[in-house]
Amino acid sequence: MDRNFREQLHQFVELAMSEDVGSGDHTTLSTLPISRPGEAKLLVKEDGILAGVEIGSAIIEMVDNSVEVETFLTDGDAVKVGDIVLYMRGSIHSILKVERLLLNVMQRMSGIATRTSAYVKLLEGTETKVLDTRKTTPGIRFLEKEAVRIGGGVNHRFGLYDMILIKDNHVDYAGGIEAALQNAFDYREKQGLDIQIEVEVRSLDELEEVLQFSSKVDRVMLDNFTPELTKQAVHRINRQLITESSGGITMDTIRSYALTGVNYISVGALTHSVKSLDLSLKAKLI
Repeated sequence: MDRNFREQLHQFVELAMSEDVGSGDHTTLSTLPISRPGEAKLLVKEDGILAGVEIGSAIIEMVDNSVEVETFLTDGDAVKVGDIVLYMRGSIHSILKVERLLLNVMQRMSGIATRTSAYVKLLEGTETKVLDTRKTTPGIRFLEKEAVRIGGGVNHRFGLYDMILIKDNHVDYAGGIEAALQNAFDYREKQGLDIQIEVEVRSLDELEEVLQFSSKVDRVMLDNFTPELTKQAVHRINRQLITESSGGITMDTIRSYALTGVNYISVGALTHSVKSLDLSLKAKLI
């Protein structure tokens, strides 16, 4: 976990705890002595791919660094019902305070990693990689994209600031692909930016326009192409640009796109509609 990621996580934990605890966990404060120690185990209740172990341990430390954590599984492990992820030992007030945040994060991340792993398996034997998108939950994009990576996927741009991605609305507003690209080239040079340019195309004709600028463009997104059209486009591009397929690609169709030789396939469903993996925290007194 690098410094920037840890700082993001710390800010997230502070906000999440403020939202959840507010003026105090009055249920725990009113029913349990503050000095009593306890332990808890994090149990797997559904088969899948585990994600968020390192992050979960860091969250516990940020809430109360006196709580001891012993982990038995790591990020990316295939888990089954009944597996124990970790034990916590320490103040029962701290354990109960961190419980919901820990579960929310790890369940969400494990669900994303499980979904991503399923897509990745469908591409075995090809050189195509699965990309995530910006269709993420505001405020926790960094966690969701980390879960994609743990599941075997590849992170696309993180936000609007780290790539110029000219999509259909940009093209239409600019008056065409040539105008949009020329504006982007001029802007990148004027601002002194060292970022890639990717262009979304909706037809082979638009692709031909982009290829006129292949020395200045890095990637092309083939939006809502059929596998047959994708194959034609990949052949026409002939490795001049990095290729990406996008638009409604499902588990039923993803392999047919990969077999065209496209470099990447972006799948919004990795993050925007994923089901969390069922985990549970079981407590007991020491």
